[in-house]
Amino acid sequence: MDIKVLGPLSVEACGQSIVPSAGKPRQILALLSVYANQMLPVPTLMEEIWGAQMPRSALTTLQTYILQLRRRLAAAYGPQAPEASKNVLATRYGGYVLEAQPGAVDIHEYDRLVAAGRDALDAGDDVEASFLFREALAVWRGPALVDVRVGPILEIELARLEESRLGVLERRIEADLRLGRHAELLTELTELTARHPLHEGLHAQCMAALYRSGRPWQALEVYQGLRGRLVEDLGLEPSPRLQKLQQAVLASDPALDLEPSAHWRRPVLDLFAA
Repeated sequence: MDIKVLGPLSVEACGQSIVPSAGKPRQILALLSVYANQMLPVPTLMEEIWGAQMPRSALTTLQTYILQLRRRLAAAYGPQAPEASKNVLATRYGGYVLEAQPGAVDIHEYDRLVAAGRDALDAGDDVEASFLFREALAVWRGPALVDVRVGPILEIELARLEESRLGVLERRIEADLRLGRHAELLTELTELTARHPLHEGLHAQCMAALYRSGRPWQALEVYQGLRGRLVEDLGLEPSPRLQKLQQAVLASDPALDLEPSAHWRRPVLDLFAA
């Protein structure tokens, strides 16, 4: 099995796709894939498909979708493995589980790389952390399950995954900033702040990269642009941390420079936190 959900849904057995074209069976396969090797209770599967508006035939219909998926698995494995479909998409007490081998699911590979990157970061190895975080982000092929209709269960999981992806991106940029790659980051940070116009962490990183590239006036423009949007859209001022970062740029605070120290290893937005 080869299972990919960090992008368009792709599930292959013996090199053959088993992803159905019909929407609801596809949705069931997507949910089972996201939680590969974990038993999903029948009520959870039904909630994903129908939400609170479950028809009386929900259980029978769900069993039909499972049967359709098993038929696709059986066709992929062929007559030489007659029990494969039931072993791979297995029935458990109260639910179903999609069994996958280690390394077969892209989410699992992503999580492994992220954990290794965090360990490297904790050990002070920014070079290794940056590399591992880049590898983790490269597992993504686009928005998760972009070609699947999602219900309430998948919606929560996709929000978690996207938040994780953004957090990993921030940590990778922090490592790159500490490695003195500020000039290389400017194009990426300019794009990211445009895509996330209210995200203080990315704006703080952009300000630091601009300041270290000898462009403090542009760092202040980034701050003023974010402040204007926060006030106009939300009626809020920037956080005290970001305000202190702006004051540090105005004062040319040495803490903004690349000087190895315990203080310097903190995220940019926390450099001047009380």
